[in-house]
Amino acid sequence: MDQNHFTTDTLRKKGAHLTFEERVIIQTRLRDKQSYRSIAREIGCCVNTVRNEVKRGKVLCYNGKVERYRAADGQSTYEAHRENCGRKCDAIAKGAFLDYVQKRLQEHHWSLDACFGRALVTGEFQRGEMVCTKTLYNYVTLGLLGKIKSIDLPLRVKRKNARKRVRERKKKFGRSIDERDPSVDERQDFGHWECDLVLGSRSKDEVLLTLVERKTRCSLIRKLPNKESASVIAAFRKLKDGMFRGCFSRVFLSITTDNGSEFSSLSELEKLSHTRIYYAHPYCSGDKGTNENHNGLFRRFLPKGKKIQDYPVEHISRVECWANTLPRKILGYKTPEECFREEMLAALTA
Repeated sequence: MDQNHFTTDTLRKKGAHLTFEERVIIQTRLRDKQSYRSIAREIGCCVNTVRNEVKRGKVLCYNGKVERYRAADGQSTYEAHRENCGRKCDAIAKGAFLDYVQKRLQEHHWSLDACFGRALVTGEFQRGEMVCTKTLYNYVTLGLLGKIKSIDLPLRVKRKNARKRVRERKKKFGRSIDERDPSVDERQDFGHWECDLVLGSRSKDEVLLTLVERKTRCSLIRKLPNKESASVIAAFRKLKDGMFRGCFSRVFLSITTDNGSEFSSLSELEKLSHTRIYYAHPYCSGDKGTNENHNGLFRRFLPKGKKIQDYPVEHISRVECWANTLPRKILGYKTPEECFREEMLAALTA
């Protein structure tokens, strides 16, 4: 047959499935004793496509004496296969794990990845009984995770890419972060901290001093009467003489902070211990990104615009406890509290 008389479009889309009309053409041409190759040339597909289609659509005729291809049977076989193709949703089969995730999200405010990783590490669920973190996020989008929506996941709707800017510091309170040992960036050594202040609705109100250990991600939160430098240094003195009495220099090898005036007297801590104080580049919050990230976690329970004095010390302690018992992927789904306890014991016995 001349190519100009083809009954189908020769510009057939590559990879497209056969239609019922094309199956009828296959059936008709087979009755005319044409070869698979000539049929494929007429339809505009690969010869193996025709060969496989004939295998799928063959039926026994004349009391089982003759085997022939029928377009209707080929189409029904194709539609049956299409019903079973594609990935299947495991939301029903793995409902127990999804109930576990919902409970952790609603009661403990964990992230989806923390729920997945912690359940796997602790052995509460086998891998075959769970769905991965990506699938959990897809379930939230599809509304398959109960009443949990994207707006309930704090970072899913607010994360933005920030540009890093390095400006010349106008005031110099002490050592620059450029003088810090580059090994600190590797987070292999315990005892290197970052600190910052979390403000309330007004600058003269009570504030929170937040500290985060870079390796274990363990955090400390202390309530201060104001953001004066005297209040900040007094809080560190209290840590040195109280909670970390006798081991402050081994636990606090270095502290990195920003160039706010509230930290202008922090260098005095070097006279009282072996701790080294470093100041980040101005307008570069990424220099102490671990602390900034934790401040975002704390803001879930201490929203901006609220007065710090409205929150009792017990509430602040619960926020600190929650952050330190939140499983982290970067820690192998251990909690910062568990890692800090191990590193603390190693530092004191060394």
